[in-house]
Amino acid sequence: MLFEKMMEVNDEINASYQKEKEGYTIALVGNPNVGKSTVFNALTGMHQHTGNWPGKTVELAKGSYVHHDMTHHLIDLPGTYSLLAHSSEEEVTRDYICFEKCDICMVICDATCLQRNLNLVLQTMEITPHVIMVVNLMDEARKKHIEIDIKTLKKRLGIEVVAMSARSEEGFEDLKKAVEITARQQTQQRIVFRYDQEIEDSLTAISDVMITKAENKRFLALKLLEPNKEKTRFYGQIENKESCKAMVIEQIKRLTEKGIYTSFEDHIVEALHQKAKEISEESMIFHNAAYLQKDEKLDRMFTDKRWGFLWMIVLLSVIFWITISGANVPSEFLSAQFTSFEAWLHQLFQSWGVHVVLENFVIDGMVKTAGWVISVMLPPMAIFFPLFTILEDYGYLPRIAFNLDGFFQKACTCGKQALTICMGFGCNAVGVSGARIIDSQRERLIAIITNVFIPCNGRFPTLIALITMFFAGAWLAPWDGVLSTLLLTGVILFGIMLTFLVSKMLSKTLLKGIPSSFTLELPPYRRPQFGKVIVRSIFDRTLFVLGRAISVAIPAGAIIWLLANVTIQDVTLLAMISNFLDPFARLMGLDGVILLAFLLGFPANEIVVPIMIMAYMASGSMNDISDLSVLKTLFIDNGWTWVTAICTMLFCLVHFPCATTLLTIKKETKSFKWTMLSFLIPTVLGVILCMSVHFIAQFFL
Repeated sequence: MLFEKMMEVNDEINASYQKEKEGYTIALVGNPNVGKSTVFNALTGMHQHTGNWPGKTVELAKGSYVHHDMTHHLIDLPGTYSLLAHSSEEEVTRDYICFEKCDICMVICDATCLQRNLNLVLQTMEITPHVIMVVNLMDEARKKHIEIDIKTLKKRLGIEVVAMSARSEEGFEDLKKAVEITARQQTQQRIVFRYDQEIEDSLTAISDVMITKAENKRFLALKLLEPNKEKTRFYGQIENKESCKAMVIEQIKRLTEKGIYTSFEDHIVEALHQKAKEISEESMIFHNAAYLQKDEKLDRMFTDKRWGFLWMIVLLSVIFWITISGANVPSEFLSAQFTSFEAWLHQLFQSWGVHVVLENFVIDGMVKTAGWVISVMLPPMAIFFPLFTILEDYGYLPRIAFNLDGFFQKACTCGKQALTICMGFGCNAVGVSGARIIDSQRERLIAIITNVFIPCNGRFPTLIALITMFFAGAWLAPWDGVLSTLLLTGVILFGIMLTFLVSKMLSKTLLKGIPSSFTLELPPYRRPQFGKVIVRSIFDRTLFVLGRAISVAIPAGAIIWLLANVTIQDVTLLAMISNFLDPFARLMGLDGVILLAFLLGFPANEIVVPIMIMAYMASGSMNDISDLSVLKTLFIDNGWTWVTAICTMLFCLVHFPCATTLLTIKKETKSFKWTMLSFLIPTVLGVILCMSVHFIAQFFL
């Protein structure tokens, strides 16, 4: 008996020793935009990898770091404002803390917005006693003359509190020490947090009945009481499920009779808010109120009911003007480089003795198409994405969602759709994948289907060229550029209006439902990190989107070359198909060549205009006419009028998604039905709009 006892003690010592060698599992929790990823990346370095949570589209990151010969494992949980689980991100974070093996929860907080971040700290402490509060962005707080009393926070919360400036690499040694202290403590003196007495009585009654090995009986009782929530996972932690369910039902009935249960969540949120406010007021000292007033003044300007929309339009116009003006020179340079490259390839193929048909097929078909896509698409994206990312880093994009939320509510959709619209300006495929941030499946589908009404970088060249040639060309520089920008902004606003209208129609027909609420953060305004913005926007967005466009443009170029060079009775297949489409296209105010160009431009919208030029000039390869006056003459000689230009612009704005976007829709929805509807809805609407404009023009002119 004594021997067995000694062996048990020895096993415990060995397990403890092994634990120390292996280190601890640490979960990183925090609101979005508090520097959680910066802390994670600094600790783990290159020892990290990413993936998706099982059954979720929510990304996770894992990593490790070594300290005192112990390898600690970090899990970067999705950014969340709450553990009440209104979204998939909140659900993943809550479930991991509740049910997975986690030795320490490290809650990253923003020193400039302590009260809001304390809500998450208090909720995490209800689940587990092993919590470290990391007060990050202390450098930002110092700039705003905000002093954080770390000792007061530590005393009030009863946990380790660490001050950090992760971007400046300050505080990491203190953080590593706090990990060791927290992990080795068997118990901790945590804050005593209480809700209304009636709720506390119910929590006590359920906890007393509950039989579970989980440490967080009080939190389990709270989740079992929450209305309209999936509780299977929580009941799975309880051994006496039936008796516990009976007690839960009894307590729900009691709270309902007292008029508390209908606003149960409001009581929870209010109690958390009051406690967070109380602690933050004790631990935050503001030495200069002007810094607080600065953000308030900017918010009054950017979120005002009238001026907020004007600022939104002005900033959007400025970005488009810079993109339009700045993209011309690099586009011409890249085009010239590809022309030289094609000439060199012709010489190389001839020196190798390659057959002329194969030579033209490869160079004039595939290489020329890829070159056109790169020279037309890369410069505007390389300008647009960094500018847009700067607004994102500055903190302005959430203000756009705030301004548009009311319109989306009227359309019975979610205000987060505004953010997917912003992503769609760069690339509709990015906007479609960005719809993951919308929690409701119904609202996510609406955002995916309607994102095509937002013109992407692939459609900008066509819209800009037509606007400049037919509507702004009579103005002298620089006013022609300004007018082009204003007209382009008007076209985009029309696309946004269509987004609202189609969203409303879908909400009342195929995707009926009521709009869901969501938590919207208005983060503090910060100076953007320009170096990181440029690197992130170019590599993560520009080159990623460009790579997918080229991958579909090269085979498309091969097909287009074949259509332009294979003849039947001296008539090319390209001409035959355009002649076949011409009667229907005329009803839309177009011609067969224009409609065929859009059909063949399905792989990439950038090649629509070159296909038109090739068809009108009856040449065997795609051509680039950089002089817009020459291009305008070519179009007019082939029957174009200002009505044709309007209808072409309209169909460019409202037609089927490109191949890349459609593939992304199939991947995101996992449904052939919704993919086809995403193709058909904008196409049918575009045909109807073009026919209407053509009919009105014929009737009145």
